[in-house]
Amino acid sequence: MHRFLSLCALLALFLLPSLEMPLSAQEPAPSAPVVTYPQAEAAAAENPYAKALTLEGYIEATGIMAYPLIALSMVAFFLIVLYTFTIRQGTVVSDAFMNSADAMIRKQDYLGLLAVCNRRNEAIARVTSKTLDFATRNPTASFEEVKEVTEAEGNRQSSLLLARIAYLGDIGAVAPMLGLLGTTLGMITTFHNISGADYGGSNQLGLAQGVSEALLCTASGLVIGIPALIGYSIFRGKANRLISEMEAAMTHLMALLAVQYKRAARSAASSKGPSGDSHAM
Repeated sequence: MHRFLSLCALLALFLLPSLEMPLSAQEPAPSAPVVTYPQAEAAAAENPYAKALTLEGYIEATGIMAYPLIALSMVAFFLIVLYTFTIRQGTVVSDAFMNSADAMIRKQDYLGLLAVCNRRNEAIARVTSKTLDFATRNPTASFEEVKEVTEAEGNRQSSLLLARIAYLGDIGAVAPMLGLLGTTLGMITTFHNISGADYGGSNQLGLAQGVSEALLCTASGLVIGIPALIGYSIFRGKANRLISEMEAAMTHLMALLAVQYKRAARSAASSKGPSGDSHAM
């Protein structure tokens, strides 16, 4: 029994150092770094995408092309709001004006209708005013001459209406081109900056950051151009519909004027007939 205990003690002396070596050799695993809120804010401040969300960061990222892009975005927004309130039924042809014009033409009150036209801010009122002004200043003019004046003024008003909304189409075409120009200039600057140093990992990172900032110009141009083209398409369809209604209204008014011209011609012929007969007698 004593010899067995001695043998166990001897084995323990040999085994204990070997068991302690792996335990002492193992080091505690490094814990994950704890990111505090100030560190997170600093990382977000260094992120170019976070900077681009502010006006200063956007101008810094896109360069000099940021100013024309911002100006185009403001102009496009202003035009869309303006056309929303101005290109409508009441500014081209309204039922109130047509009822007044119909009644006054039937009564042959052309001076009263001319006064109404001068008070109304409608395209149909401007065409009617031009027609009546020519007819009153030239009493001997034929109906065909008056009709030519009406058609010319109607075409001019239609052209002015379509020319107004053409500005949105121009912005939709120019904005992506400006964005592409800004991207090209940014790429040129980026490649010029990395060409002066050895091509390494840091330069690759700078190239990726420069390209992402340059592509921001293209994205900005598309963000401005797409809504502008959509607005132009909507307002162009609305303007064409209003122009068609104005043409129909002018056809109605000219038909009424034609009736009045024929009535005046018959009255003049009937008044000259008896005088001619009495002279013959």
